[in-house]
Amino acid sequence: MERPLTQHLRKDNKPLSLKEYEQVGGYQALRKVVKMSPQEVQALVKDSNLKGRGGAGFSTGLKWSFVPMNAPKPKYLVANADEMEPGTFKDRILLEQTPHQLIEGMIIAAFAIQADQSFVFLRWAYKTAAQTILQAIHEAEAAGYLGKNILGSGFDLHMHLHTGVGRYMCGEETALLNSLEGKRATPRAKPPFPQVSGLFGRPTIVNNVETLCCLPHIVSHGAEWFKKLSLTQDAGTKIYGVSGKVKKPGAWELPMGVTLRELIEEHAGGMQDGLKFRGALPGGASTDFLVEEHLDVKMDFAGVAAAGSRLGTGTVVVLDDKTCPVGFVKNLEHFFAQESCGFCTPCREGLPWIEKILDSIDNGDGRPEDLKLLEAHTKLLGPGNTFCALAPGAMEPLQSALKYFREDFEKHINEKQCTYSKIMSTAV
Repeated sequence: MERPLTQHLRKDNKPLSLKEYEQVGGYQALRKVVKMSPQEVQALVKDSNLKGRGGAGFSTGLKWSFVPMNAPKPKYLVANADEMEPGTFKDRILLEQTPHQLIEGMIIAAFAIQADQSFVFLRWAYKTAAQTILQAIHEAEAAGYLGKNILGSGFDLHMHLHTGVGRYMCGEETALLNSLEGKRATPRAKPPFPQVSGLFGRPTIVNNVETLCCLPHIVSHGAEWFKKLSLTQDAGTKIYGVSGKVKKPGAWELPMGVTLRELIEEHAGGMQDGLKFRGALPGGASTDFLVEEHLDVKMDFAGVAAAGSRLGTGTVVVLDDKTCPVGFVKNLEHFFAQESCGFCTPCREGLPWIEKILDSIDNGDGRPEDLKLLEAHTKLLGPGNTFCALAPGAMEPLQSALKYFREDFEKHINEKQCTYSKIMSTAV
């Protein structure tokens, strides 16, 4: 089984130095790219069927093709390393241990759109990654892989590290760009799209870390090779993660399209002793629950969508049978409520109200009509009713919890207490 993104990770978890990265073939893809035309690189990536690994799953090559190639410089390439989605930790591995893989991928992407300035927009809490990336940028500059006239090609690219302010909203690409400009991290109206008018009003591409790390391998081995890594129509490998009360939480690079069952039972070691699987969020906190009937769903974009959820970041958050679904969801909605940028009324006012209702139910003060209120809010804050996708994403775990775990909500209301707290106190 090929694992191009993680095959060279060191056992001591230390980052590969420039020399070590070059010894395993690093920057050979870049040497190949600078002899190609930007259009050829775009076509190669489009043919590979690489889709964005940040959650949206949009074609990377197609996204690049929207950049006007004849636009005057500056043009910008931004790596979205603001990994703030609860339950998601896949990019951290790449940032901390293979920084030159990211940098090479960024240079390839920048060449494809002829960008001359690039940024790594990094989550504020990733202190180790900040040191690692900064050191790698300096190494790449000294070796002639960054700066002016890269490898004698006439192509110039400067790279900068920018540490975010710690807001979940910065994961949305236009809010990220506002933050990068020193403004409040609120989303922008689209159109215009960033590919035409992005950072400082210039053409800009924002790609996820894992997406960018795929590029050196696609260039080196070709589009067909990348497609064949997958078990389904969605190409390549994917870094999947599992958290929750499983025996071996972690992250693994696997062929795109492995089943949810394989992830949880084989790679994560199954549920901890005495616990049973109840459900899971398949792609981070802002995705719909999947339950036992979905364990054999293929974890790719189409397979998870057909089951009524989204692949998202591919990082699974597991719910066990001894954890209260109401408290589980309340905790998520608390996060989303405090992370709302406050720009639009449904999100700013609706999310705290939902949290208040859930808190009331969880504390034994809920009313039967509260469930109808919650259901109404999942539609009022759904797609098309808010300025960006934060509130619709927050509604996904709630609406699916009301569907699959409704009896738990009803028990809280009817028995005026959390039955899970009662079970746990009896067990103690």
